[in-house]
Formats: sequence, C-alpha cells, structure tokens
Amino acid sequence: MMGLLPVIALIGRIVTLFGLLMGVPLAFALVPHDPAESAFITSMGLTLALGLGMSLAARRFRRELQPRDGFLLVTLTWLLLPACGALPLLLAIPGLSFTDAYFEAMSGLTTTGATVLTGLEHLPLSINVWRCFMVLLGGLGIIVLVVAILPLLGVGAAQLFKSESAGPMKDQKLTPRIAETARGLWAVYFVLAIACMLAFRAAGMGWADAFMHMCSTMGLGGLAAYDASFGAFDSPAIEAVAVFFMLLAGVNFALYFMVWRTRSLGVLLRDAEARVYLVLMLASVLLVAVFLWLQGVYPSFAVALRHAAFNVVSIATTTGFATVDYAQWPMFAPVFMLLLCGFATCAGSTGGGIKLVRALLINKQALRELTRIVHPRAVVPVTFGGAAVPPQVMQSVLAFMLIYGLVTIAVSMLLLLSGLDVVTAVTAAIACINNTGPGLGQVGPAGNFQGLSDFQTWVCSYAMLLGRLELLSVLVLFTPQFWRR
Repeated sequence: MMGLLPVIALIGRIVTLFGLLMGVPLAFALVPHDPAESAFITSMGLTLALGLGMSLAARRFRRELQPRDGFLLVTLTWLLLPACGALPLLLAIPGLSFTDAYFEAMSGLTTTGATVLTGLEHLPLSINVWRCFMVLLGGLGIIVLVVAILPLLGVGAAQLFKSESAGPMKDQKLTPRIAETARGLWAVYFVLAIACMLAFRAAGMGWADAFMHMCSTMGLGGLAAYDASFGAFDSPAIEAVAVFFMLLAGVNFALYFMVWRTRSLGVLLRDAEARVYLVLMLASVLLVAVFLWLQGVYPSFAVALRHAAFNVVSIATTTGFATVDYAQWPMFAPVFMLLLCGFATCAGSTGGGIKLVRALLINKQALRELTRIVHPRAVVPVTFGGAAVPPQVMQSVLAFMLIYGLVTIAVSMLLLLSGLDVVTAVTAAIACINNTGPGLGQVGPAGNFQGLSDFQTWVCSYAMLLGRLELLSVLVLFTPQFWRR
C-alpha cells in the first residue's frame, strides 16, 4: 500500500486539473443559464475536492516515478477520470444510469465516439460541449497535458509520457526535456484545433457547433451534437472541412512539431509512414467511391465520391462520424472500412488502432521470412525509413499483434456469450478496441450502444480503455512479475 501513495498523490493532481477543465462546459452553461448549470457546479466541486484530498493526503510520499509507477498511474488515472467525467451527465440527464454515464465519458476520453444517448440535439448545450471537449482532452492524452503544464512531476514524467503515447517507437525524443516535447505537441494540437474551428465556422456552422465538432474532429472521437451526426448539416463544404482536418489529425503530431521547428515541409514529406497513410486514404476513398457507383448505390460518381470520402476517412481514421447509414451499402464497403480502422492512422496521431507503422513492420517481417525460406543463409534486416529496425522493436510489435488478436477475440466472445448477435458482437469489439465508435448491426451508424445490457456496456468500456492505452500498459498490471519486488 505504501508503494501506491506516491502514485495516489500524482493522480490527485491530475484529477484536480480535470476538475478545473470542467470550467469550459460550465462557461457554456452559465451564459444562457442552461439546465445543466448546477450539475457542472456540483461536479466541479466534487472533482476538485477528490483531487485535492488525494493530493494532500499523500503529498509527503511524493518521489521520482519508477517504470512500474508509470503504468499504474496511467491506468488508474484513465479508470478514475471517466467516473469524474460521468458526474455532469449523471446529474443533468434524467434516468441515465452510472453504467451508461461512465461508458459515455470513457468513450469521450478514449476518443472512441460510441454513445448510449439519443435526442442529442435536445440535451443542454453544455452537456454536448462536455462530451466533445472530453474527446479533445483525450486526443493527445490527459497525461501528456499534465506533463506539459505540471513540470514538477520530475524525471518520472518521461515514463508517464511513454506509458500513454501510441506507437512502437516510444523512446524517440523531440527535445532534450520531455515537458518541452509535451508542450510543443499540445501547442501544435491547439493551433490546428483553432484553425479547424474557424474553418467550420466559415463553412456555415454556428460558433457552438464549430467548437464542439472541432473537438471531436481533432481528437478523432466522433461524438456529435446531433443524432444524425454530420448528416444533420447536409453540407458538402462542412464535410470537406471535416475530411481535411480528420486527415491532418491522423498524422503523427511530432511531424508537425518538427515542421514548425525546421520551417520546412520536408520532414513531413520524407516520413515513410505519412506517405503510405496519405496514399492508403486516397486509394481507399477512390475504391469505395467507384464500387458504390458501379453498384448503383448513387446515381453519379460525384455523389458517390462525396459520401465515400467523408465516411471512409471518418471510419479509417477511427473518428466515427457519419453522413449516411453506410451499413446499408453493399457489405464489402462497410467491412472494408472497419478493416481500415484497425491500422490506418499513424503512430503519434489522435487515432486508434494498431497504427500504420506496426502494420508496415509486420508486412516487412513477413516478406523477410518468405525470403529466408528461399535463401536460408541470407541476412535480410527489417528496415523502415531507410534505417534498420532494432530487434527489440520487432519483438515488441509481434507481441503487441498477438495480444491485439487475442483481446479482440476475447471481447467478441464475451459479447457473444452475453447474447449479442455475431455481427454486433464482433464489430462492437473491433470498434471499441480500435476506438472507432460505430460498428455494424445493432451498434451501426443508424443505431448506438444504448440497447446493450449493463454487462455488455462494461465490457465495451474496458475494451475502449485497453485500446486507448494500447493493451500492454493495462495488461501488464495483471502479470505476477509486475507486483514482485
């Protein structure tokens, strides 16, 4: 227990910051005095009290974080923050259970975009702002934000940064100090977010809609303020803005940071993962558009291209917005889109899934093994971006892929065991683990997760957490080695 106290002290500071951030939706509630005003005041007070209480009670046990502390702190923080984030929803929405409120908050913070709510346009404005704002906070990671603005975390901040960051190559440093790196990444994120909001406003959205949908677009989370998602706007201009910024958010934010520091786009253009990402997105959009046009789903290629571009990019980047019920398209298209969500986004982006770099490395490893079958004595190193990939990175990627497959099967089987049909169970597991949002069947773009039982909802909540923290950071806590001294 004594070993947990330093972790509890830091979690208290993170919860306190999270409570202060509730001031953003509270401001939206205070201006028109909407019905959720008292809910946010109460929730903010309770969250601040919890955070300050934890921090003060354990402050004398603060010390430099060790590797195991980082994994424990990140996982416990991501379990606790959705509970705090659920408080305003629980207090403001009549009849909402804690299970559903926790799921909604977890969906927002993990940038999944799945929802159990209907009648979104009739909710208080501040509630929709909070749902979307949680996506923005979860995009780059609340821990990365804490490292950026609370440098007193000390040397252990590097361990926290790596525990929450996405991708197989977590030891690369952009700056000598990890806090400076975190601040740089959040600065880039903030600038792009402002640009996205202004673009939405110029395309025809109101200011409140522009803010909310900017949060979900840049966080690649997909929570919207309308049941019809982006279909409620029915605007090619707004859809074009969303597609552009979803594509931007699917790229490694470290590249934007380096572009800013070097004042050159060469860094972005030379990156192997980014190049494959853009080619993959373009090819996928064209493939689905041509398929829909040839199948007669839309009367012209232009209309097919419009709907394919938005929905393919949305699902492939794990955002989860929709303009139409794409589950009604011929089955190849929605299944292909769900396949893309598993690997299409870049490491270091706000997207989910295994990340494109892992898929590329696995492909290179497979080709290497095929070559060795023909030429057993050949030395064929796996290279990426012109450099040899260290063996420990390849081992990590292979282990991750194995665990990813096993977890996806396990979650699917649990949902099947609980009574869901096979299409809903499997696609819900894929959508939650990849932090995509909508699946197919009962949880498709025309439906949501509202009809799930409490058990199914908790399984999906945990799957979202596993996906956001890339499996290993959570599952390592369940190994005997982690708890041995």
